Amino acid sequence: MVVVDDDPALARALAINLKAHGYQVTVAHDGKSALDAVAHAHPQVVILDLGLPDLDGIEVLDGIRGWTPVPVIVLSARSTSAEKVAALDAGADDYVTKPFGMDELLARVRVAARRQAGAAPDRTAVADEVQTADFTVQLGAHRVLDAAGAPVRLTPTEWAVLEVLLRHRGKLVPQKQLLVEVWGPAYEHETHYLRVYLAQLRRKLEPDPAHPRYLITEPGVGYRFESPAPNAAG
Repeated sequence: MVVVDDDPALARALAINLKAHGYQVTVAHDGKSALDAVAHAHPQVVILDLGLPDLDGIEVLDGIRGWTPVPVIVLSARSTSAEKVAALDAGADDYVTKPFGMDELLARVRVAARRQAGAAPDRTAVADEVQTADFTVQLGAHRVLDAAGAPVRLTPTEWAVLEVLLRHRGKLVPQKQLLVEVWGPAYEHETHYLRVYLAQLRRKLEPDPAHPRYLITEPGVGYRFESPAPNAAG
């Protein structure tokens, strides 16, 4: 676990609580130290404050996302919906507004850690493949390949959203159900999370993200995964 916050008292309190719950913790107080810590510690989860003295937290998040899908929980006093969406769109997996309850943060850490563990490839699993003309999803191996066979890197949260839709492929998954299955009951009204993550998945998987053929939105209702045959006409 890497905790990044420029407030020494808060960082110390977070470290004490996380260690008390069995996590190994590395603390960083600025953006450059945070990037070094993530590179060397290979953490299970990163807790990232956006208000850092040297780099904006979004820049740090961009740096992390450049090479690892580790779950990142953002901490911030910035509380508007636009700011939350900006952080999620930059690759954050969750967003916690300061001030926050320690029990709530620990619960979110547990969810992120479980998601990260579930995203680890299982090389012994028999892949349940979903093939399309543009990509192949191997559910058993937690892997996505593009049309040329190259891996498509998804974050644990992107994978979790895609997996739920694939498990119900061809059927409408209501917004509330998708939020609860991926993030938990406390998130059932956070519909902006879905908009952000479906947009990210479309950018990675759809040949024309503005006119999706696989990841379909039913406005105000939910989402579904359509799976045209690989040789279907475009």
